[in-house]
This record gives sequence, structure tokens and C-alpha cells, in this order.
Amino acid sequence: MERAFTQLVRALVTGIVLLAQAGIATAISVGDPAPAFTLPSGNGDPVVLERLRGQVVYVDFWASWCGPCRRSFPWMNAMQRKYGSRGFTVVAINVDKKRFDAQRFLQQNAAAFALVYDEAGITLAAYGVKGMPSSYLIDARGNIAFIETGFFDERKDVLEEKIKTSLAGR
Repeated sequence: MERAFTQLVRALVTGIVLLAQAGIATAISVGDPAPAFTLPSGNGDPVVLERLRGQVVYVDFWASWCGPCRRSFPWMNAMQRKYGSRGFTVVAINVDKKRFDAQRFLQQNAAAFALVYDEAGITLAAYGVKGMPSSYLIDARGNIAFIETGFFDERKDVLEEKIKTSLAGR
């Protein structure tokens, strides 16, 4: 527990430093355009948010040390299976500094959705992430439709309803 807390503090401090260095605003809101990103997948192929325009995209920031992330992966797998054919895509952005930590997490927590890596924390800063996990539902026009910090089992139905509403509005 102490190690996880230390890693969390380090990640937050790193994010704050990156924000200060880059001069990036620290908050985005519902209705704002989603910050663009191009990030490498595990095999090196880039995932470009702009290429997903027209789909509803659930962008999830996660880290290997994040306890709630372990619970969110099965739910994201289920949502990808259930709504993927209707134009829904999950993109999970790992923010670990070492890819090995993410790979170890993934050995125990399978992912049936797109995984990308943001080791430098640039996308983390652009979205103004305040905690792990943090999720941003992006509508088909590329705007933020919903923001959720943390993952709570009792809110899964609310999140799924937001996904269905966004898909209906495509």
C-alpha cells in the first residue's frame, strides 16, 4: 500500500511538472473538443484519436499500480464486446514510466480493446487527469461527452447508459 501511494505521488508530481513545463491547461470539461493524440500500441502501430472520429470512444487512463484499474478492465472488455459493432471503441492509455510494469499487469488483466502507451505523460497532461483511472467518453463529433475519475462498481450502469446515449446520438 505504501509503495502504491509513493508511486501515485510520483506520478502526480511528474504530471504537474509536465503541465507547468508545457504550459498546458489543467482542466477540460464536458462539451470541449477532446485533446488529440497519437500514441503507440504494444506492437508499435500508432493509434490516432482523429482516425476514430465518427465513433464513440471511451478513453481510459490507467497504470499498473492502480487497484481500481484491475476492476475496470473486465467491464471495459464487456463494453467493447457489447457495443463495438455499433461504433464504440475503448482506448486504454497506460501511463507507467516502464512498459514492463504495464506488461506484467496485462498478464493478469486481459484487454480486448486498444491499448496504447504514454510513458512521457503528455496525453495525461493534455486531459488534465486528476486520478487513476480516469475516463473520458468522446462522442462521434470528437467532443467530451462525460468524464469519470475513479472506477466504482456501483456506477457501471451510469457509465453504460452514457455510452448508449452517445451511440444513439451518432
